[in-house]
Amino acid sequence: MAELPKVAIVGAGSVGCFIGGCWQAAGLPVSFIGREKLAEDIRANGLTLSDYTGWQTHLPDVDYRTDMAVIGECDIIVLTVKSADTAATAREIGARSRKGATIISFQNGVGNADMLRQELGDWLEIVPGMIPYNVAYLGGGRFHKGVAGKLFAEDRPETRRLAQAIGDGPAALSLSRDMLGLAWGKLLINLNNAVNALSGRTLLEELSEHDYRRVVAASQREGLRILRRARIKPKKVGAVAPSLLPLVIGSPDWLFNKLFLKAWKIDERARSSMADDLASGRKTEIDYINGELVRLADRLGTEAPVNKAIVGLIRWAEAGAKPWEPTALRREVLKR
Repeated sequence: MAELPKVAIVGAGSVGCFIGGCWQAAGLPVSFIGREKLAEDIRANGLTLSDYTGWQTHLPDVDYRTDMAVIGECDIIVLTVKSADTAATAREIGARSRKGATIISFQNGVGNADMLRQELGDWLEIVPGMIPYNVAYLGGGRFHKGVAGKLFAEDRPETRRLAQAIGDGPAALSLSRDMLGLAWGKLLINLNNAVNALSGRTLLEELSEHDYRRVVAASQREGLRILRRARIKPKKVGAVAPSLLPLVIGSPDWLFNKLFLKAWKIDERARSSMADDLASGRKTEIDYINGELVRLADRLGTEAPVNKAIVGLIRWAEAGAKPWEPTALRREVLKR
């Protein structure tokens, strides 16, 4: 039997702890690298993972550290840091890793793999990845996957071996040869992150309000228009095709809440990662979600007023502005 790959999760916050914990539960040797606060929590409590289906597991023995000394021993490096930290983290990894190891980016946005290539050249095998679900940190070493979704990575020989080693489970790895399309498809879905953060509500509470959804749908329509102009074809992520997302999200409450919202299996505790960032006083990744569309529109010589307005409101929220009620947010962003 082939030796299992040794994995390091770099930037092991909520998403990284969930992925790495599930992979460790599947039998892989995993080291977690992150902040001292989480290291203390996990040392005291171990790692408890759960999801919206009721699945749960507990790992009492977890190698969670705050330094990268272990990187040189690892075959697979999973990157889950915030997108703004990609370049600096890549340089630190490059100085410690062995040549030919594989680094997989499970980060928001569409440009992290390119940034890794710029910083690392051919020192490491750069693999784009995509994580469509959110994970909530509940304290006491507990991390909860609140929505459905499959983890994806580019189809390579090394990711095939990794997927086989992981097997089935809440963090099973699916493979694709169109990661750029998946990244843009995910970004269109993630346009809801900012609205959820601005609402100050759970995902279920926010999505049940038509005016919040109207703002999301408008940002998605604008995004699709810009992508068509750029000749970029977003790939389907989840149950709804990209072209239908604004229609579904913007549908009336009687249809959306009774049909679509129930089908999406969103846990009542789930919030977007951007909402968690605001609640914790951290800088958000708005530049790598709505901001990606604003920059693409600028390069194409067109405009993105809806997404630009949302970026501005998130900046205001980062400075301490209070949450928006549904009608007030719709009027502010859509001017109607």
